[in-house]
Amino acid sequence: MIDTMSLSLVMGTGAVPSSRELDGTAALMSEDEFRAFYERTARPLWSYLSRITGDRQQADDLVQEAFYRFYRAGARHENEAHRRNSLFQIATNLVRDAARRRKGVEEVAIDDDPLVGFVPQSEAPSPERDTAVRTDVARAMQKLEASQRELIWLAYAQGASHEEIASVLGVRAISVRTLLFRARKKLAVLLEGKEQ
Repeated sequence: MIDTMSLSLVMGTGAVPSSRELDGTAALMSEDEFRAFYERTARPLWSYLSRITGDRQQADDLVQEAFYRFYRAGARHENEAHRRNSLFQIATNLVRDAARRRKGVEEVAIDDDPLVGFVPQSEAPSPERDTAVRTDVARAMQKLEASQRELIWLAYAQGASHEEIASVLGVRAISVRTLLFRARKKLAVLLEGKEQ
């Protein structure tokens, strides 16, 4: 998944200009600052990408590409939240680009285990029931539109504010509440089994 070798691949060879070489209020990150930022954000970014793409290997590749583009852009950021939002926005755009490239290719999923969606009749908590519920949620999430998956994941798994979600997804902050409501409603319908 994410490791120090990945970081070295992202950074490659190339110097980051020092803050003295720049004019303005916000400075570029030094190599050490970038490494620390990578350590703080690589796992949440991978989780986000893994969830919205439904493919762990693709998430690995997209994390590498997102950090590479973030680092190479050399953009100035006001604070940690702005830096993180920029990274997630780059990653979201990469997912969308990949989806556009794949649009003509149809994939057929094969279920290896026919009992994956089985939920025991007892209401007592059990590992099997927890697994079945997680599987049902994962399947329902995959049936949502990509933008709805992104909204739900950023809001509930990442704990992003409406303003942060708007920044990452490139929508107006005032629209996030409505879009999130619709995404939750559709997810609930899918979980109830009313829509195939």
